[in-house]
Amino acid sequence: MDQQRAPIYEALVRFKNVRVVPFDVPGHKQGKETPELTAFLGEQCMKVDANSMKQLDFLSHPVSVIKEAEELAAEAFGAHHAFFIVNGTTQAVQAMIMTAAKRGDKIIMPRNVHKSVINALIIIGAVPVYVNPSISSELGIPLGMALADVEKAIIQNPDAKAVFVNNPTYYGICPQLKAITDLAHKHNMLTLVDEAHGTHFYFGKNLPVSAMAAGADMAAVSMHKSGGSLTQSSFLLLGKKMNVGYTRQIISLTQTTSASYLLLVSLDLARKNMALNGREIFSRVCELSQYARDEVNKIGDYYAFGREIINGDSIYDFDVTKLFVNTLKIGLTGFKVYDILMDEYNIHIEFGDAANLIAFISVGDRKQDLERLLSSFAEIRRRYKKDKTVYEREIAQDYIQPELAVIPQEAFYGNKKSILLKDSAGHICCESVISYPPGIPILAPGEKITKDIVDFIEYAKERGYLLIGAEDKSFERINVLEGK
Repeated sequence: MDQQRAPIYEALVRFKNVRVVPFDVPGHKQGKETPELTAFLGEQCMKVDANSMKQLDFLSHPVSVIKEAEELAAEAFGAHHAFFIVNGTTQAVQAMIMTAAKRGDKIIMPRNVHKSVINALIIIGAVPVYVNPSISSELGIPLGMALADVEKAIIQNPDAKAVFVNNPTYYGICPQLKAITDLAHKHNMLTLVDEAHGTHFYFGKNLPVSAMAAGADMAAVSMHKSGGSLTQSSFLLLGKKMNVGYTRQIISLTQTTSASYLLLVSLDLARKNMALNGREIFSRVCELSQYARDEVNKIGDYYAFGREIINGDSIYDFDVTKLFVNTLKIGLTGFKVYDILMDEYNIHIEFGDAANLIAFISVGDRKQDLERLLSSFAEIRRRYKKDKTVYEREIAQDYIQPELAVIPQEAFYGNKKSILLKDSAGHICCESVISYPPGIPILAPGEKITKDIVDFIEYAKERGYLLIGAEDKSFERINVLEGK
């Protein structure tokens, strides 16, 4: 197919040029009734914020320009089919779970999954079989699933419907995806891959293997993260074994019937750009990231880790496009450095945790911007460095492996009572406690609350983590199952 085509974009250009008189929604009538919004976003943007129609096709039942755009995307990603997703990668992840399983079905997955996975389990009543990832004591981060642990889970749960894999994790860690996929298929299970942070794997050179290249059955790809589309736009990719029609029905259960053409056209044009220029783009990104890693490590005490941490199993490969910086030796949490960068240097990075920082680097970054970040790191070290023993205890408890007591749906919809968090150890949680970003639950419905978990939530509150998911926004109280 001609990857220089952008069918949705071309249709919107035609739509704009014929000067259609709208007597349908949206009610702003191409921006005429919202002058302030139109001035802010631009008249051209408002004119193509259109409703589904014959000329522009229908996302829920594409037969023309959206259908062609899906086919181009599938080819670009090496997939059997590609769905345009405008409800965020959350919907793509949940569509994978809902396609693969139903109430009572088991899915094998790492515990450090995004909250969208847990929420999908609550919705359909599927049963998680958690493979707890090992922890890097040096870096204070969870790793990928070890192949032997996945095999053990498969052997112990031969009735599981699928194996769910993060590729990569939020920290750039990639497991043995091809081996896990082959193992799952050998046991008649699907492989579902969360590639929210792995769009560039499809287009870069010498990057970790992508889900489709590894033979996976489904993959959720956040095109807006590293692919250049607008926030909230993603692709859901299907392998050859999947039923396209059934998956579309599943997507329609939660998909909006008023899809934004701004999001759709951004996916269409971003796919075109990636297909034509992706290798060059991500070659440049890798160069910038490696330069940043080298310079950070010259500062002293900081550790910008890269492929040297690969161990051939739980760290089978590593995403070198992002800048991951461990702050342990300067005696400051990643949270603290994150706040200093924002509050004192007007630099906003992706994420900080108890021991690390993540800076997202793209082709849009300039070398002078990186120099500003690097000089800020050096100055923060000079001004704020402390004895690292100040928070070594905090690093050790940054990831706690919970115990599943009942399935998430049973806990979420069960009879519950609200009790003080400090008194909750020993009870079964009925809601989620999520640190955001990255959106990985500290506690999920159905898990047993332990003293270590209570202590960590209290610690997280004290250190300024953004916690979400519970009814009580202060996290002084938590919902637990009655009688358990």
